[in-house]
Amino acid sequence: MNAKPDVQLPAVSVIMPVLDEERHLRGAVQAILAQEYAGEMEVVIALGPSTDRTDEIAAELVADTASNKNKRVHTVPNPTGRTPAALNAAIKASRHPIVVRVDGHGMLSPNYIATAVRLLEETGAQNVGGIMHAEGENDWERAVAAAMTSKIGVGNAVFHTGGAAGEAETVYLGVFRREALEQQGGYNEEFIRAQDWELNFRIREAGGLIWFSPELKVSYRPRPSVRALAKQYKDYGRWRHVVARYHEGSINLRYLAPPTAVCAIAAGIVVGAALTPWALVIPGGYLAAIVLGSLPAGKGLSLKARLQIPVALATMHMSWGWGFLTSPRSLARKVIASRRPAVHADAGTH
Repeated sequence: MNAKPDVQLPAVSVIMPVLDEERHLRGAVQAILAQEYAGEMEVVIALGPSTDRTDEIAAELVADTASNKNKRVHTVPNPTGRTPAALNAAIKASRHPIVVRVDGHGMLSPNYIATAVRLLEETGAQNVGGIMHAEGENDWERAVAAAMTSKIGVGNAVFHTGGAAGEAETVYLGVFRREALEQQGGYNEEFIRAQDWELNFRIREAGGLIWFSPELKVSYRPRPSVRALAKQYKDYGRWRHVVARYHEGSINLRYLAPPTAVCAIAAGIVVGAALTPWALVIPGGYLAAIVLGSLPAGKGLSLKARLQIPVALATMHMSWGWGFLTSPRSLARKVIASRRPAVHADAGTH
């Protein structure tokens, strides 16, 4: 692919936090090792306390690459099981100047790393990222993927639906200059969720550039059940409210839509049952909206998958909104107390 000597390309460390990822881990790592990138690479997997075969599969991957000097897999322990702690442990154990974050259920497109390295050089950014391209392996997951990549599901979030390249507040996963991670002291481990946003906030406060590009794509495997999807989106909403309290002014109408919908639908049902059936227009209107909105989202899918898209949409909206509304102030106070000031780079660094 590239006629230039390997030494002209920066070496890359791929860091991966995993917990109970036996279903996707091998494929995710194989997608990394198969990257169309001529530079040296290492993969550092931070192992949480999994209850499935994740650790066994990781050990097999380490053994499979032990003789490959330029593409090797390593593991580090993450006894807390928490994502930011895993990321920090993997960063500490890694050694190369470019750090690529990947999740255990994410599949990098073949030229992801080569494109990211090029974009870092072209833009001068400290972190670049792209599209979280949801792809399912069965009808339910395909329904969730359709919901997660539609505007009725996630609004105008460019890392879900795509958009023009440009400066961003945060990006999905991220490909960092190591110097940026080290200057900021890595991830804030109090942010169990939204740790990407918080780290990128500090990088931007320090004058660094965060860059989104649709050229970068990671295939993402959705949660396999309604219950798992509901927990995921409840956590998203809970931590988005923490972010709003942590950084006043970071909230917008897109984030307020789900909690507003939860309140309106609940009020409509209560008033409709107690006073007047006209109030049921509110939940009925919402139901009609997600059914109609699911029609373009389900284009090309099986009938069974299309019928499940409204369920996925309602689960995402209601769970996110409920998580936002019930997010405790004590949690926000805890993370605000852990606030790290942005560390400005020395003169002469990117």
